[in-house]
Amino acid sequence: MSEAPKDAPFQAVQVEALVISKIAKHCSSAFPTIATGSIVGMDQNGVLEVTNTFPFPSTEGVTADSRESDASFLAAAAPRQKANVTYQNEMIRHLKEVNVDANNVGWYTSATMGNFVNMGFIENQFHYQKDNDKVVALVYDTSKSSQGGLTLKAYRLTAAFMEAFKEAKFTTESLQKSKLSFRDIIAEVPINVHNSHLLTTFLHQLPAPPAEDEITQPSSLEDLTRNPIKPPLYPSLETLDVSIDPYLEKTCDLLLESIEAHYTDLNNFQFYQRQLGREQTKISQWQAKRKAENAQRTVAKQPLLPEDEWQRLFKLPQEPSRLEGMLNAKQVEQYSKQVDGFTANISAKMFAVRENLLPK
Repeated sequence: MSEAPKDAPFQAVQVEALVISKIAKHCSSAFPTIATGSIVGMDQNGVLEVTNTFPFPSTEGVTADSRESDASFLAAAAPRQKANVTYQNEMIRHLKEVNVDANNVGWYTSATMGNFVNMGFIENQFHYQKDNDKVVALVYDTSKSSQGGLTLKAYRLTAAFMEAFKEAKFTTESLQKSKLSFRDIIAEVPINVHNSHLLTTFLHQLPAPPAEDEITQPSSLEDLTRNPIKPPLYPSLETLDVSIDPYLEKTCDLLLESIEAHYTDLNNFQFYQRQLGREQTKISQWQAKRKAENAQRTVAKQPLLPEDEWQRLFKLPQEPSRLEGMLNAKQVEQYSKQVDGFTANISAKMFAVRENLLPK
């Protein structure tokens, strides 16, 4: 389990099982479109308790002829839309009327194969976190959870990145001063799943079939018909499958796409550096020429020409923001962690049966 970030006002996030069920249902029904919603609860003793949730209506502006990308864009931007902010406040007011924990503690979003680190996610979380530090973003990975393992994680923006994003300065100089890297963009907060006392009591009272250590052999065909043999449960044979996980292939493809995007951003920055170098060379030549002219004018006792006129004659190219490159590098790190998790199980199976795989 990951540790809570040092600058977080809470140490863990406690999510009710009912909330997880609601989020999973909403995200699965909207797949492959992005699904977003609000989460409410309260902060108590260093634990952010998430006790209820409701989805954002993201159908405004989406018609039957709209492309899937347009629908995903509107859904991803839903937490920042004015209409949804009003809708969220109205829902919280109704929850307070029925005496339910109704403090806004953040939002949730769906993801596909861990692909969520983008500008939309950052802007949404900044929208919540700038006014209230006790908020969190829950990310539900629909594609990975569909395989039977719950994939729900909580994230928040670090204090250093909040300051940098507020100033909107992501130049090389500012990043060197603040020592901000792609690892300092978001921080994961540990999640605990909580059930109510009534649900826990109900689960403990569910009747379980008695365990049968030995199976009594039937004495006749009539006994076999009347009391069929119930063999003991065996583990699933799927755990012995040594084929490559299809999700591993897809994750590797996404990882390669992110690396290519990283190189594209790096090439754009190198192009800026070449342009800047050419302009600085021209400025240096102009300044040297102007100094030589002023030296001749000094000897001839003529008025000197201004030496700062280059600021009007030459225009230095503006440095592109490094934020997109940082977000892409963070997404590459997310994909790398997923690949590491996939290969851990597959490698163990491969080593177990490698004698049968090697040519004789």
